[in-house]
Amino acid sequence: MSDPDLPDPELPDEEDAAAQPSDDPTFPKTCQWTNQRDALAHFASYVGATQSQQHIKPLHWYVACRLVIEGGFRPEEITPRPPFTFKKRKGKWHLAYDPSVAEGGEATVLGGLKTKNVDVVVNKPGLGPVLAVSCKGMTGAFRNLTNRMEETIGECTNLHITYPAMVFGYLFVIRANRLIEKAAAIAAEEDAPPSKQLKANDIAMAVGGEPVESIIRFHSALRELTGRRGIRNDVSRYEAVSLALVEMADADLGALLPTYPAEDSLLRLEQFFETLYLRYDERFVYAAPDLKSVTQRLEWAPESPALEADQGFPEIDYPVRCSE
Repeated sequence: MSDPDLPDPELPDEEDAAAQPSDDPTFPKTCQWTNQRDALAHFASYVGATQSQQHIKPLHWYVACRLVIEGGFRPEEITPRPPFTFKKRKGKWHLAYDPSVAEGGEATVLGGLKTKNVDVVVNKPGLGPVLAVSCKGMTGAFRNLTNRMEETIGECTNLHITYPAMVFGYLFVIRANRLIEKAAAIAAEEDAPPSKQLKANDIAMAVGGEPVESIIRFHSALRELTGRRGIRNDVSRYEAVSLALVEMADADLGALLPTYPAEDSLLRLEQFFETLYLRYDERFVYAAPDLKSVTQRLEWAPESPALEADQGFPEIDYPVRCSE
């Protein structure tokens, strides 16, 4: 029997996999072209076990595809490899959609303490990993958010020891479960399996619409880990960090909660990619003009096949890096 005077033992971030539905065997194994809303809607609605990362994989794919379309990185240099090819015609780079070239998986990066599988990585020939994004998500058990900090700091420190110039981003998404939704769910689904019923520890938003205290504390902690500017700065800081809360209501499923983080927060997703590109250009393009042919980000021709809006492609919900 546990001592009532001692704190509760540490609980896992998610419910036991045995209590949750099995993973979908038809789930794609390779990178799919998706947009932010669809990737986050999948995360918000997923009910399977999280150990396989099926709940977060579409977010990996979204980041990888965005690094091509908005970032101008070559698709073959990104892991997981996005479903795009490109070629130069009449002095312009033309981007095309080609699902046959897509690949899945994660990149194994050599760290100063151990190797680490990283969700999305850009590798440049002769230079190694130059940009990486770690994507994490929690669907509940928000009391354990602070337990993530040791892992978060350790991952960044480990990789920056070996690659101090690598631009590293940390993207964390949380389901914005509301207190009123809990009552409705229990009343409507008394016989629902545990995986579908919210517990008090799974509530992210209080009745008044403000985030619960554990999320506010997590935001404050993450804020101290972002903003690394130069390669001689603290290796335990990321170049960019974003905390995003995802709407759960059917009408808004997959949308970002607009009210938190606050508009002036350094953790807003709107600033995340822009910061990554800026740090990358400072270190690998402007500071190394002799490597420009390798490191310069490409600009896509506006008439590129992948950018044609009437082809049934996913809506591009960010700026396209286009040539004039």
